Amino acid sequence: MGYTGKVRPGGPADVRELPRLTIRKLSVSEMHNNVYLLSCRATGEQLLVDAADEPDRIMQLVAAGGGSLGTVVTTHQHWDHVRALPDVVARTGARTVAGREDAAALPVPVDVEVDHGDRVSFGAVDLDVIHLRGHTPGSIALAYRDPDGSTHLFTGDSLFPGGVGATHYPGQSFEALIADVSARVFDVYDDDTWFYPGHGDDSTIGAERPHLPEWRDRGW
Repeated sequence: MGYTGKVRPGGPADVRELPRLTIRKLSVSEMHNNVYLLSCRATGEQLLVDAADEPDRIMQLVAAGGGSLGTVVTTHQHWDHVRALPDVVARTGARTVAGREDAAALPVPVDVEVDHGDRVSFGAVDLDVIHLRGHTPGSIALAYRDPDGSTHLFTGDSLFPGGVGATHYPGQSFEALIADVSARVFDVYDDDTWFYPGHGDDSTIGAERPHLPEWRDRGW
């Protein structure tokens, strides 16, 4: 069977093979956090998106990728996305990357603080940084523009199938998040762009685009 993006806590990873990049998706914890391991097929170098929980399972995922882990990117500061971060970094020595406005809140020092329009590279793979304000001040998404196909976005908790991330807690802003998601995601990326959220199933920009007016009207 091909990649579906449907994973469950305690279950196996789902694997997507692109011409130049392998994507492994794993669900951890009772909160169904998604962890993504990206492996450069040319060099074997690897990057992890969100060391959310269950460090032993994350290390098994890294081993399945066949290479060392050189970089861990944290999409945002919330506790459920960083529980395994200290352990994974201690075991691998990976450099840490996070959005500038969230970096100080992480449980490990951040080696590279990024802003909108920056690039994170590993092996022969480049990822564009998209700053999406509103869920947290420094939330980021990562865009892989596949030279051989469509774009792949790793959106953290800023964009899900069915809406943007939660904005009902103090310090959050639906207006800021819907504005950034509209201008920096939907206005930039084609309908065949596939996105991978911080929890649950994946979707495409095309599947979600018709619902933007509904999201704006309901305010969440």
